[in-house]
Amino acid sequence: MLSEASVERVYLASGSTDLRKSIDGLAVLVKEEFELDPFSPCLFVFCNRKRDKLKILRWEHNGFWLYYRRLEKGKFQWPAEASSVPLKISRRELRWLLDGLSLEQRQAHPAVTARTIV
Repeated sequence: MLSEASVERVYLASGSTDLRKSIDGLAVLVKEEFELDPFSPCLFVFCNRKRDKLKILRWEHNGFWLYYRRLEKGKFQWPAEASSVPLKISRRELRWLLDGLSLEQRQAHPAVTARTIV
């Protein structure tokens, strides 16, 4: 299961990525195309052209995690325009994408700040 507790940032590779790439190939994309450190405490998320598969690359302690998700029906609401600059999103927005929702959610509940009860 994907644990987001120690993740500082989430980066999406907008457009499509050749998901035949494994850990080393995706780490090279992060380093060379995005000019980011693949060993940082971040999630790097990639999606295929058909928008039904994605991979998430993450470094933890002494090795990489590579998460893979394939939808049996439907598509991810993925940003279409390809860019050499990854899209920085929140962990909440990543949950939306994984649940099949768009990044531009207008119906989500706003964040609530806890107050003390008197």
